[in-house]
Amino acid sequence: MALLERFHAQKTCTTCPYCGVGCGVTATVKSRGDEQAASVAGDERHPANAGRLCVKGSALAETLGEHGRLLRPRLRGRECDWDSAMDFMARQFKRTIAEHGPDSVAFYLSGQLLTEDYYVANKLMKGFIGSGNVDTNSRLCMSSAVAAYKRALGADAVPCCYGDLEEAELVVLVGSNAAWTHPILFQRMQAANAKLVVIDPRASATSEMADLHLAITPGSDGALFNGLLNHLSEVNSLDREFINNHTENFAQALDAAGEWTPEKTAEHCGLSLDQLMDFFTLFSRSEKTISFYSQGINQSSSGTDKNNAIINCHLATGRIGKPGAGPFSITGQPNAMGGREVGGLANMLAAHMDFTPENIDRVGRFWRSGSMANKPGLKAVDLFRAIENGEIKAVWIMATNPAVSMPDAGRVARALEKCPLVVVSDCVADTDTARCADLLLPATTWGEKNGTVTNSERRISRQRSFLTPPGEARHDWQIICDLATQMGFGEAFAYTHPVDIFREHAALSGFENQTGKPGSRAFDISALANLSRREYDQLQPVQWPVNSANPEGTRRLFADGRFYTASGRAQFVPVQPRSPEQKRSAEYPLWLNSGRLRDQWHTMTRTGRARKLLDHSELPEIQINPRDAKQWHVDDGQLVEVRSPRGTLCGRAALTGAQKAGELFAPIHWSETLAHRARVSALAEPVTDPYSGQPEFKQLSVRLKPLPVHSYASLLCRRESADRVQQWVTEANLVHWYRVPCNGGYRYELALREAPDWRALGEQLLGRNDLHWQQLRLLQGERWLAYGQQVDLLVFTGGDWRTLPDRQVLENSLEQPLPKAPAQLLQNIPPGAQMVCSCMQVSRQQIQEAIERGVDSVDSLGEELGCGTNCGSCKPEIAGLLRKLAEQAA
Repeated sequence: MALLERFHAQKTCTTCPYCGVGCGVTATVKSRGDEQAASVAGDERHPANAGRLCVKGSALAETLGEHGRLLRPRLRGRECDWDSAMDFMARQFKRTIAEHGPDSVAFYLSGQLLTEDYYVANKLMKGFIGSGNVDTNSRLCMSSAVAAYKRALGADAVPCCYGDLEEAELVVLVGSNAAWTHPILFQRMQAANAKLVVIDPRASATSEMADLHLAITPGSDGALFNGLLNHLSEVNSLDREFINNHTENFAQALDAAGEWTPEKTAEHCGLSLDQLMDFFTLFSRSEKTISFYSQGINQSSSGTDKNNAIINCHLATGRIGKPGAGPFSITGQPNAMGGREVGGLANMLAAHMDFTPENIDRVGRFWRSGSMANKPGLKAVDLFRAIENGEIKAVWIMATNPAVSMPDAGRVARALEKCPLVVVSDCVADTDTARCADLLLPATTWGEKNGTVTNSERRISRQRSFLTPPGEARHDWQIICDLATQMGFGEAFAYTHPVDIFREHAALSGFENQTGKPGSRAFDISALANLSRREYDQLQPVQWPVNSANPEGTRRLFADGRFYTASGRAQFVPVQPRSPEQKRSAEYPLWLNSGRLRDQWHTMTRTGRARKLLDHSELPEIQINPRDAKQWHVDDGQLVEVRSPRGTLCGRAALTGAQKAGELFAPIHWSETLAHRARVSALAEPVTDPYSGQPEFKQLSVRLKPLPVHSYASLLCRRESADRVQQWVTEANLVHWYRVPCNGGYRYELALREAPDWRALGEQLLGRNDLHWQQLRLLQGERWLAYGQQVDLLVFTGGDWRTLPDRQVLENSLEQPLPKAPAQLLQNIPPGAQMVCSCMQVSRQQIQEAIERGVDSVDSLGEELGCGTNCGSCKPEIAGLLRKLAEQAA
């Protein structure tokens, strides 16, 4: 049998679908008859990760399967065939364009799409429909970095490679909790023993491992780096030769920074002068310096300027284009870079070309199009505002969830609900955005898709399929080409395989692009334009440019000091720091910051399918400084409401000194399909950066209040009754609810205003009255069990959620055979322990007990318990526990 199983095992090298690190993954599918079982491991040959995977990547196999998938097209809530769906869509788009013009329609894309999907979507809208209205959720995370690179370097061209993190003497992490958001890269930084400086208003897993943490005032990054530029000049740490030979506008940038003395900078940033000077001295004395920055910089109404303030310091010291040095913007999605390459942002045309008459003519000739868009389209916030006011009357949303992720998310959902035509193509049947759709189209997902992605170091990697698409799911590029054909553009979209699209994409990148000459474009993969299908299938990861001058790819850009500006010189950008647009006030006196958690990603449509990824945090927790909690009468673990002028968010209070007084933190991941009033984006004003159009998410003005709760309940149900339970929790007058998927069903956690009649409610939720019921009433709460041949409903209630049973023990009752005496399921079950290591299922209690026994290091705890020995993402938290218990002992 072992030989037979090996014979049926198929191994495929592909790329992780999560963050922008772009880790290589090896997927193994074992077949036995009609059954398939997949497992994943890190690809040891992939240069991004050399076999390492974070906890999310390690759990990818658990996210596969048909449960919750969209399997057939749905037109106005009813399933239909593909011919009917595409006929309806084409007729509606053609009619809208005929009556209102091409700018009345739009596509909204995603960094989850493959480059081939992105390319044909952009080509259809900008080259044949004739509108620039193609934007992407990358607008929400990376567009300020794009704008800053273009202003300074002349191109959206990340200068660094991951190897630079290992060669650096100093890594400055700005607005990045990389230990959680990009853990594989963070581990590479740690292994290299560089000095780590973390610039972040809050303490985090990353700052726990840093040599220096600057907990700056929210939004003061621009002033900090202006102060650094001024200091570099004062102490003569400038590379005058580089400035003179390879840059322009230095005097203007230095003049703008001149007022930012150390004293003024320290006061503005909320730092002591000693802290500030420690950082300035480290930077000035470290030739090999990487600035590693992400959403904390980008998601700001002045994000582009903040990016440029960082780049200015690298240009001033000549720390760019050299090993171990450079301004390194790290992307948040697996193919945000690929989308930027093809023109997926509304202000870009294609292949890194802007909307100039010359470029419009060039791309039009290449595409053989007579209907080219002649101006930029609407950026994300403006696009959804145009949907709201009726300017856009038809929108196609692909592989993203803007009703959760956009600022003022409730308003976005309402705008979609009244839009005449909303098409959503996705792999998931139920999302907040899908609920607004007139037409739902089932798309393939990771494991089924076949194409390319580009990671944060410009490395193109293959995503390869290893599973058969379920139901009637189709690839996004096929759906787009089907629409193009039905709209009369079939000749330009007659692709039969992703390689056909990739070859055209590569050819366009080199079309009239003269490498090394003024006006040349950074993005050039023309050496890949003639790949055979076999060569495409076997394509190894490679960093662009990949052209005649660099046929094996390019690790690092700008080593020759030549840039992609008109003059060939890098541009200093004078920066005038600005405060956040969203201001605190007497009515809204607190700042709310937001970001990712260690084990979750985006709106949880994938990570939410892996049960163990919810062990670390299964509901939105609002991190609050104890001083603020006292002022607002909030207890640790209590449900709270956070309110802004735009909306409300509910979550559980987590009191922590990691938050400064006056500042809160909430995770971005939960949606209305997973929890009650859980969208942190619903609180954000739709204010944007004037250059990039990126929204300001990091500084929201809010107020706080505790929520009274009568009692709590854990309710376990099977999938067959989940729709009725979901409808009830949505409509019932509950204080709060959230749900957790588990094998065989769901667990709902309820915060009640009053105790319901559980027997009557249970019969309503189960939709049947032929079940047996068991009940146990205790002083601390009620317990109810409904069963036939198996457990159908199990409810435990209590006055404190912390005293309810271990949730995993409850969930096991859905998988285990019904006991001979079913009432045993109502017996006392101790509360569960909080999980720290999701991979190895090691709890906080186990770690604390080991520390009390004398185990005194992260490595020793790993040897004894296994924690931190798989992906390593939990190591900062383990280090924090060691430090905390040592301080208590002292």
